[in-house]
Amino acid sequence: TACSTVYEHKGKTPLLQVGSDFLYREDVEAALPPGASGKDSVQLAEQYIRNWVEDALLFDKAEGNIPDNSRIDQLVESYRRALIMHTYQEELVRQEVADNITDGEIAAYYEQNAASLKAETPLVQGLYLKVPLTAPNVGQVRNWYKKNTQDAIDRLEKYTMANAVSYEYFYDQWKTVADLAVKLPLDALETDADYLNRNRNIEVKDTAYYYFLHVETYVKKGEQLPLEYAKNEIREILINLKRVEFINKVKKDLYRNAEEDKKIIYY
Repeated sequence: TACSTVYEHKGKTPLLQVGSDFLYREDVEAALPPGASGKDSVQLAEQYIRNWVEDALLFDKAEGNIPDNSRIDQLVESYRRALIMHTYQEELVRQEVADNITDGEIAAYYEQNAASLKAETPLVQGLYLKVPLTAPNVGQVRNWYKKNTQDAIDRLEKYTMANAVSYEYFYDQWKTVADLAVKLPLDALETDADYLNRNRNIEVKDTAYYYFLHVETYVKKGEQLPLEYAKNEIREILINLKRVEFINKVKKDLYRNAEEDKKIIYY
């Protein structure tokens, strides 16, 4: 049958066929995790193909033994309609609500709800630097990294271009202590939540690198979230608060327009 029937594969490469369903090479490749080794990727591909064939056979068997396929079709159509409406509503909300949330609205919500906007984990602003043990002029780095001056920052940035393995300037953004704990070989960051509040300048080393961390600003767990850190959370809250009102307005406008245009026919 397959030899006498012409199928449109839309540029894809068929690997196998079960009934009228095809599994394509491109679909198998897309299902494999990136970076899988040759042996692992072969095993994963074989398992994916086996699962696909079993599902296709089970579906074919089930489809011929379900007495009320019309009910299934109704459910599928109902889900399709709901999915289309949801997708359209989300796009409307993005265009008309999310993109129009102002910084003023965010700041106003922040002021009015400060008591509920608390840090769930300590937050830090500052500077992080990682350099090889063989890097030159490390003594100067020890002096520069502790200072929040334009001269010290300029000198550090020039130094890191030639010598640093990693350099992060985050005076203007917030990081969690957990973000920093993975960058330094310092167990205290994982066991002592308030360690960076007591130790604002940290230097540690291992067998290959020096690690420097300067903490300029520290927010304890339970303290009020900084506005800059809370912005995204507040934006989502405001979107959700406006979502229902906006969608209801859209529905009412559609209904009114349909009535005016005589699109609603009562029998």
